[in-house]
Amino acid sequence: MISAGLPNIEGVIDDVGKDAVTFRYLKPGEGAVLSQAIRAAYGETYDVRWVYDVDEVEARLAAGTYVSWVAESAAGELLCHEGMSLAAAGDAVGHSGQAVTMPVARGQHLFTRTKQHLMDWAAELGMAGMFSEATAAHPYSQRANLELGAHETGFLLGWIPASVDNDAASDRRPRRQSAALFYAKLNDGHERKVYAPERHREIVHRTLELCELRGTLADPPARVEIPERSHLHVEIDADHNMALITATSPGRDLEEAVHAERHHLFHRNCLDAVYLDLPLENPATALLADDLERLGVSYAGVFPNNHTDGDVLRMQSLHRARITAEDISVASDHGRELLDYVLSDLPR
Repeated sequence: MISAGLPNIEGVIDDVGKDAVTFRYLKPGEGAVLSQAIRAAYGETYDVRWVYDVDEVEARLAAGTYVSWVAESAAGELLCHEGMSLAAAGDAVGHSGQAVTMPVARGQHLFTRTKQHLMDWAAELGMAGMFSEATAAHPYSQRANLELGAHETGFLLGWIPASVDNDAASDRRPRRQSAALFYAKLNDGHERKVYAPERHREIVHRTLELCELRGTLADPPARVEIPERSHLHVEIDADHNMALITATSPGRDLEEAVHAERHHLFHRNCLDAVYLDLPLENPATALLADDLERLGVSYAGVFPNNHTDGDVLRMQSLHRARITAEDISVASDHGRELLDYVLSDLPR
């Protein structure tokens, strides 16, 4: 049985090189493999909680909203796992994650090899690209993404909770860590106009160009009808102790609405960080986003978002999270340039 929305292929690929590794995707009925891999690497600290629920993993595999690729030894022993989430089966852009290399397999570049198989599969399916987060605590997973042709689109400061304990990480300080976001282009996406605010126009342009995100910077039309009230979608992630606000329809009251929501989240919910997404295909973003600087909201990068069409301008507001340049490693010149921009935009 092949998961809904997936191509009708028997996803078994044999790599008969020196390591005699088999690469394949997991089918419904094999969801426990992911849960076991996460526990082997993170114990019970992994910050995406559904991966521990085998029934939930099974449901996502069956629906085609999650795809798992694994590397196995000739004896069938799990060596590496890489997954990809989709908002709906058939989406053009996926979000890869849950990358786990088992201790016995480290040093064999299995992360890049497994993810390459996943990317080849997604490209053949016709997907436009794949976003993924990589810890900024060390450069190793960032370098692996660069080797696969991905590029940085932003940095999420304080994104990873202090409770996450990755046995592959050498830094075990109990503090929040940051993540670099990468985009790997697989096929051409749809042509679209991108409306970036003036203050961030240049860095958005460089990101679109380097990552080959299909979009052309444009000025807002002379007459843009902006609604009086903003429509905000708020997701609180209790495991991360953070929230994501999506302005699905930015209105003239955007600054006031974000200020009220942010104050509530920080002082009533006692969250560490709040992130804000503004749709880049909406001209209102270019006209309203710069005003948010007065709230202490700063630039994070260009990101995907399931609640809007196209990509978003993500901004961030840190409350209890304290991040410095010394906390973050980068693996490329573009990454350094982008990180410097993100850090320089933080409120003084």
